[in-house]
Amino acid sequence: MRNSRRMKRMGRNKKKVTGLNLTPLMDVFTILVFFLLFHSSSGDILDTPKHIKLPDSVVEAKPRETVVIMVSPQVVVVQGEAVVNTPELLDDGIGRVQAVTERLEQLDRNIIGISTKAVAESKEITILADKTIPFKVLKKIMSTCTDSGYGRISLAVIQKTAKS
Repeated sequence: MRNSRRMKRMGRNKKKVTGLNLTPLMDVFTILVFFLLFHSSSGDILDTPKHIKLPDSVVEAKPRETVVIMVSPQVVVVQGEAVVNTPELLDDGIGRVQAVTERLEQLDRNIIGISTKAVAESKEITILADKTIPFKVLKKIMSTCTDSGYGRISLAVIQKTAKS
């Protein structure tokens, strides 16, 4: 039997194997890699300003996301907002730092998003203090934090290797 032209044409089309186009797949994976690299949190949680020199210590626990208080020789900053000048806290008549209390209460009221809510509900504070700050200033700030309901207070330090 003789095959018709139509049968021959259909037979040629069946022999062709369609290939998989990898270009869109590679585009998706490239975008996915950049997204994951951009949103990964492998960096430091606490960014220390250059004007604050932290003391050295042997620490084992990594810092968590908390309310951050930075104490430099010039100013006290609570969660990115300057609240009081540090030299004012050297006065022995001051027992509680009212400006810090007000800022902590403001942070409790202004909860925006899940991460801010988690930080506010943890009631945990990390203090980044310059190593030249007298302890009595830190004690006043820590006392103020405790009175405001923040019971867990951590002091940030530069991690040294433990000597065996």
